[in-house]
Amino acid sequence: MSDQLRRTMGVPDAVVIGLGSMVGAGVFAAFAPAARAAGSWLLPALALAALVAYCNAMSSARLAARYPRSGGTYVYGRERLGPFWGWLAGWAFVVGKTASCAAMALTVGAYLWPEQAHAVAVAAVVVLTALNCLGVQKSLWLTRVIVAVVLAVLAVVAVVCLGSSEAAADRLTSGGPAGSGGVSGLLEGAGLLFFAFAGYARIATLGEEVREPARTIPRAIPLALGLALLVYATLAVAALSVLGPDGLGAAGAPLSDAVRAAGVPELAPVVRAGAALAALGSLLSLVLGVSRTSLAMARDGHLPKALAHVDPRFQVPRRAELLVGAVVAVVAATADVRGAIGFSSFGVLVYYAIANASAWTLGSHRVLPAVGLAGCLVLACALPAGSVLPGAAVLAAGAALYFLRRRRGGGATSAS
Repeated sequence: MSDQLRRTMGVPDAVVIGLGSMVGAGVFAAFAPAARAAGSWLLPALALAALVAYCNAMSSARLAARYPRSGGTYVYGRERLGPFWGWLAGWAFVVGKTASCAAMALTVGAYLWPEQAHAVAVAAVVVLTALNCLGVQKSLWLTRVIVAVVLAVLAVVAVVCLGSSEAAADRLTSGGPAGSGGVSGLLEGAGLLFFAFAGYARIATLGEEVREPARTIPRAIPLALGLALLVYATLAVAALSVLGPDGLGAAGAPLSDAVRAAGVPELAPVVRAGAALAALGSLLSLVLGVSRTSLAMARDGHLPKALAHVDPRFQVPRRAELLVGAVVAVVAATADVRGAIGFSSFGVLVYYAIANASAWTLGSHRVLPAVGLAGCLVLACALPAGSVLPGAAVLAAGAALYFLRRRRGGGATSAS
């Protein structure tokens, strides 16, 4: 059929997609605002973010194995909770991740050519959208290269910082309660760090393109998450060992500042190049995920039916890809990267809350979905008001749109 995608990805490919999403610009940008919020509680905040992400990953894996179709939690919420919750999850994902795409594109611009960050961001979106339109295998090839190079750069950063004569164990927890500190700072820091873990869902949203999804997805998601946690924990300890919580919180480019503090300033340009490449990898996989969710929503009538078309030659939802790319380019040309990251975090946490609620209805192994649901709601509410209020307003607008369309006789059809 012309609207079906081809199953070409195995476990290694799915893990690469997840790592490309997680070990991206978040690792270069998330530590500083999280350190400002959590202070000496940064490492516990990282552990809390990882716990919530693990619960979400397990819920997503179980659901993706049962419903191996494009769309992720949009499909799970619709099937397990009802059409409204599926719509709300899809709305939160598409809007939140569009903001993430813009943030990643702006990160590329900020590292490559700060004076022309917006222009570079738009160019990056255009190039990667064109690549995605040539087929998922082309995207996978580029993602493999990006992940390999970025991991090599991060390994150098960790070795330099941990082996530096400037490194000190007491810096890991030193520093006063700057920022908010305490429990509120811990929760806010965890919410900000969750941004860096959220990419594993890309595996689930690509479920229709995975071979043997009932076996592949439950293996790939926790493996990708575990590898990302190992990378993040190592880098957090390395950066804290040379900067301390206060220095890390004040850093404009955390890992570049860390190698300078470690006494190897000549590595800073390499780290900047790695950050730009990592942002490109995140942007590539984000556009893949948003376009697949848009495809699923178009199939059900929530978005224009034309977006449900799959290109017969390259087996990709080309129209959805082009629309997502165009919207992201507009946002990247006008938005602020910090606001985009906070807005995205709120939407993604709501998205995963619905995923956990959906997994809870499966009737067994309910502890992890319950913990994940509670964790997502707490971390979403703990984000700065500048992220929570706009995010809640956009979700309310999405809910209003859903009910307005139902009143007029439009909207969802079940794809069960």
